[in-house]
Amino acid sequence: MARQVVTTEHAPRSPLFAQGVRAGPHLWVSGMTGGDPASGEMAGPTIQAQTRQALANCVCVVEAAGGSAADIVEVGVLLARPDDFAGLNEAYAEVFPHDPPARYVARLGPELPGVLVSIRLTAVIG
Repeated sequence: MARQVVTTEHAPRSPLFAQGVRAGPHLWVSGMTGGDPASGEMAGPTIQAQTRQALANCVCVVEAAGGSAADIVEVGVLLARPDDFAGLNEAYAEVFPHDPPARYVARLGPELPGVLVSIRLTAVIG
């Protein structure tokens, strides 16, 4: 099965990792923070704002691969502050109000200035 790197200008990019990698119908999206790709700044100082933006960044990669949010089967969330769990859930439920994908939440290891959350996911497209 051929490996295809997926890129989009609508999500943060780095020379250190692919935004997404597709193999057959499976797409793995790298960890995305709540950074606005247009400004390079965090979407806001709250976990809700950063969660919404991180999920939007991930969905942009899924869409660049030809899928949609409905194709997401698993989400991994890394929180900088465990106390932000309730706020994370509030924003997460806006994106996945019904039949959400499988999910795990763990603590973000490195301390990154201003970063409250990093979200990665897997989708099955087609």
